Amino acid sequence: MPKIRVLEKQVAELIAAGEVVERPSAVIKELVENSVDAGASVITVEIRRGGITYMRVTDNGCGIAAEDVPTAFMRHATSKVSGQDDLNAIGTLGFRGEALASISAVAHVETFTRAEGENMGVRYACGGGEEPVFTEAGCPQGTTIVVRDLFFNTPARMKFLKKDVTEGNSVAGILDKLAMSHPEISIRFIRDGREQLHSPGDSRLSSAVYAVCGREFTSTLIPVDYLLGHVKVSGFVSAPAGCRPNRSMQNFFINGRFIRSRTAMAALEEAYKGSIMAGKFPACVLHMEVACEAVDVNVHPAKLEVRFVNERPIFDAVYHAVRSALNTGDRPKAMELKKPSPYAPVLEKKEQLTLEGHRSLNQPLFLHDSAAEPPKEPELPKAVKQALDISPKPVFKPKQPADTAQPRESVPMPEPKPVQTAAQLPELEKPPEEKPRHIVRDFSSRILGEAFGTYIIVEYSEDQLMFIDKHAAHERLLYERLKASRGGCEAQTLLEPVAVNLDMDEYTAVLAHEQELSRAGFEVSDFGSGTVLVRSAPLLLDGRDAASAVMEIAGYLAGFKTEITTEHMDWVYHNVACRAAMKAGDHTSRHELISLAAELEQNPQVRYCPHGRPVYILLGRREIEKQFGRA
Repeated sequence: MPKIRVLEKQVAELIAAGEVVERPSAVIKELVENSVDAGASVITVEIRRGGITYMRVTDNGCGIAAEDVPTAFMRHATSKVSGQDDLNAIGTLGFRGEALASISAVAHVETFTRAEGENMGVRYACGGGEEPVFTEAGCPQGTTIVVRDLFFNTPARMKFLKKDVTEGNSVAGILDKLAMSHPEISIRFIRDGREQLHSPGDSRLSSAVYAVCGREFTSTLIPVDYLLGHVKVSGFVSAPAGCRPNRSMQNFFINGRFIRSRTAMAALEEAYKGSIMAGKFPACVLHMEVACEAVDVNVHPAKLEVRFVNERPIFDAVYHAVRSALNTGDRPKAMELKKPSPYAPVLEKKEQLTLEGHRSLNQPLFLHDSAAEPPKEPELPKAVKQALDISPKPVFKPKQPADTAQPRESVPMPEPKPVQTAAQLPELEKPPEEKPRHIVRDFSSRILGEAFGTYIIVEYSEDQLMFIDKHAAHERLLYERLKASRGGCEAQTLLEPVAVNLDMDEYTAVLAHEQELSRAGFEVSDFGSGTVLVRSAPLLLDGRDAASAVMEIAGYLAGFKTEITTEHMDWVYHNVACRAAMKAGDHTSRHELISLAAELEQNPQVRYCPHGRPVYILLGRREIEKQFGRA
């Protein structure tokens, strides 16, 4: 039997540190939460190389008394919990007393702090089991903690860290949540010498959300302010028209702490039922205030999940708060009609070729002449005529030579050869006729119509009818085209780049796979602070769908921590094909129906859509006759 022994202090600290410090963002979270608990109104965070080599957190809080500084770095040392009863009503973000001890066990830590009322501050340096240094130092009131060389003494853990960009984005995501959870605090984030976030700290949640998420996201929000029983719900929810393809922008806070709550998420989505399309999810920034005794925050190592004494009041409060906000704040978008220009008839002639984009099968476009007499065009100013290039231009005539010039000698033209008749032409050996690999049917007379705006009815043979699901068929055909063009999908440049706000994990995933997205037809570029610009989209895709497509693809890519694979790219192609395909219920011309049926006939391997649904079914004549009693 192996002998049981007590671990050395240094080894035990390294094991315990792994429960708290997994990556730089975990360090920043613990330090900033301490600053919030210290009553700071201004917090500055600076990192370099994703926080691996350098992190600094500065606040103007109450500071730490000089005699308490060494104690603060001991394990389970805290000023927020004194007895067992205090664990039943935790009102602070931190309470375990493990953060500073865990950080100093795997990094070099330097602390400058001065408590309120003291004339001189102190400097305390420690880390990695080394002897600490404690000296006096001049510093402002508050605390500054500098962390260098994270995991310098644990190389095994260092190799599990991701790229600097990924780790830096993780830090940015933590600070985004903290800025929205405490709008009364001004949070400034400096990343590799560049300011990335600066919330105003004016106690207005709308200002914090604007600083974090930007104007586009904030413009779709509806305010929420509701009290039900002992639960108060406030914040913002997105309008139904501004819902997103995933849940990445759902932010819930309980007593100023960011949490993940299935109860709140279910209540939110239940309130939107009947208001949004299937597959869409609302976004929100919701603050819930409950009694500290009614919630237990000591159930998750990272304190992201909580347990409620009774979940029903939380569900009811969130549900009714959101329903009330939607009933009063969701208004139909007003349509603005522009005043017609007096030069509209002339401009229209210039823009006749700008037709509505065809998503279907490269069919020709037709311009129909109007039999009515065109309206008389107004006289245009000279500048407008030059801009529209419609004014008559003088014809250039070369200068005639003088009469005294010698005439040039005429060059005799060769006589034309007589044209041979068909009988005089030599007989050419005709190549052997190849049998067509696949017989293409003439569907122009076999298309019987369209049922329910969804199914194309084709008289496939003498004794069979074919029912084609036009969306499924078109989607699979487009999907096969995109898969065949892996070297580069045809793209169209958008007239105006579209800004897309993403969660930090999605933002990281999109930037990490720019090259793969470019092959799929999406050109995206970094716009900073969780926003990307979509500059081009696949030619098959309507430009208006580019933003929602990138959101959905970003959410999918964020779920995979490794490099993107062929299987993941197939999902991207599937997403584009599904959006570009003609939809069930859409008006489809007879020419489009014929073209779709003919292309499907040329691709007999296409039997199922990318979702796995059948593209077509065959109905035999005998089955029909059975229903009429003829068989």
